[in-house]
Amino acid sequence: MANNYKRILLKISGEALLGTQGHGIDGDILTQYADEIKAAHDENYEVSVVVGGGNIFRGVKGATEGMDRVQGDYMGMLATMINSMALQDALERKGVHTRLMSAIRMEEVAEPYIRRRAIRHLEKGRVVIFGAGTGNPYFTTDTAASLRAIEVEADVILKGTRVDGIFDSDPEKNPDAEKFQTITGEEVLERRLSIMDLTAFTLCRENETPIIVFNMNVVGNLKKVLAGEKNIGSTVVWEDS
Repeated sequence: MANNYKRILLKISGEALLGTQGHGIDGDILTQYADEIKAAHDENYEVSVVVGGGNIFRGVKGATEGMDRVQGDYMGMLATMINSMALQDALERKGVHTRLMSAIRMEEVAEPYIRRRAIRHLEKGRVVIFGAGTGNPYFTTDTAASLRAIEVEADVILKGTRVDGIFDSDPEKNPDAEKFQTITGEEVLERRLSIMDLTAFTLCRENETPIIVFNMNVVGNLKKVLAGEKNIGSTVVWEDS
């Protein structure tokens, strides 16, 4: 049974763009993701996207190696812009109209993020990519995804990962890990499951924004999640919703 979603926000990790490479952006993965997004767009979903920058630079990692944390985080924001520009190019080569909006002003390559303008782009059928995180240090791209989803009134956050959903332990380390079809937000907190950072998760909980975690690397999974197919991904539900 199809999910009753119209406007979605897709969160893609920067590390996912590595593919089989040790650094940078894997062109095959980028093309695959563009195909997935185009398929959803062609079904008349209003699609917005947040891409991480971990394949290029992580501010937290830089801080552990002696770099100033704020400086490192701004470098990470610029890394998200590189990934976002690459995704925009891949989508537009497939005929999908996009708008790249940045939380840090850089008019030569992206529009400044303005909430009303972002909503208008979505209403006009453009895929909107949100770059540069929140524009502030100490906040992750997960938090940026939660914040933007709430601001543009997205119906759901779809977190594309390299595993099949939410498990009781790391499925990449434990082959016997148990997958949850649905799980409450409270249980996620009690079990200390690493879906997204606490700030991002709290934003979703306070605004009762649904979260679906699924494997973005399986061709066709995004459309299957939107179609409400069983056993594809895991859904976080809120007790008061």
